[in-house]
Amino acid sequence: MFTFAHPQYLYLLLLLPVVVVLFWLARASRRRQLQRFGRDEVLAPLMPDVSAYKPWLRLGLELVLLALVIVVLARPRAGASKTTSRVHGIEVMVAVDVSNSMNASSTDNPQDVSRLQRAKMILEKLIDRLQGDKVGLIVFAGNSYMQMPITGDAAAAKLFLNGINTGMAPTQGTAIGAAVNMAVNSFSQSKKSQKAVIVITDGENFEDDAVGAAREAQKQGIQVDVIGVGSEHGAPIPMPDGSGYLTDDEGQPVTTYLNEQMAQEIAQAGRGVYVNGNATDAVDTLHDTLDKLAKSDLATISYTQHDEQFPVFAWIALAVLLALILLMERKNPWLEKFNFFTREKNEETL
Repeated sequence: MFTFAHPQYLYLLLLLPVVVVLFWLARASRRRQLQRFGRDEVLAPLMPDVSAYKPWLRLGLELVLLALVIVVLARPRAGASKTTSRVHGIEVMVAVDVSNSMNASSTDNPQDVSRLQRAKMILEKLIDRLQGDKVGLIVFAGNSYMQMPITGDAAAAKLFLNGINTGMAPTQGTAIGAAVNMAVNSFSQSKKSQKAVIVITDGENFEDDAVGAAREAQKQGIQVDVIGVGSEHGAPIPMPDGSGYLTDDEGQPVTTYLNEQMAQEIAQAGRGVYVNGNATDAVDTLHDTLDKLAKSDLATISYTQHDEQFPVFAWIALAVLLALILLMERKNPWLEKFNFFTREKNEETL
């Protein structure tokens, strides 16, 4: 079966008769201008190198070349073979803390990269390794918000991840438990696929029972892993407008700490692992943990592969182009002795 990848380009073939009409009008105009200087039989001997058929031959080649180029643009294809493949992996929901404390430095140096930026870098590297797995994204502070439903599109996950900022959550606070509950409810209903929740936070939970939520998730067979970002020595929280640091009612800078003990308790309750985000092997440790989960068939992908035929037309177009370059406008001297269109009169009389 012969098909085209871009059949809309075939409408450009309507240009061919337009080119013929324009050429005919140009030749008619040329003929009228020459007739101003004399009759054809008088002017012909004065232009011995002018060919009567070469312009029409060139027009034919140019039309063929234009048609071939249009066909190449339309990408002709012949034959089709269907291929079916299965995607094996797990389902992962990532919950990212976007409370204001995530604007603080991720290390003891207040000028170092923020906790949120470090979280993004870790998750971006992790998503690159989750080949075949489905990933979803949740942001949370005082409330939780679905940023991206679970999907197998890793590129989309990274795109949504890059757009995360602390201004996305109008209600401040840190409700890790609510984020875990939303993640649990966001998975597919498949009982075969293994599921995991990754919480990335500084561990300052003030709103709910995060440990209890992780324990309930584990009862449903869902693993809860935690990545802690920040410093146990504390760091001030920068103001969003860059005017300084957040202060309390007494005018003292507010210091936020990585609550590593809380993060570890959440991971332990969820039968997962706790990873310090500042560790050089943070991504490796987390990926190895997820890789131990049993893979299952997440989807079946069917696609049709066609044999591209446009190179054949492209080579023909190149040959026609070379012919046009070699074709001269004037008569060929070695053809002058041949008369293809008229018969010479025999001047001899019997």
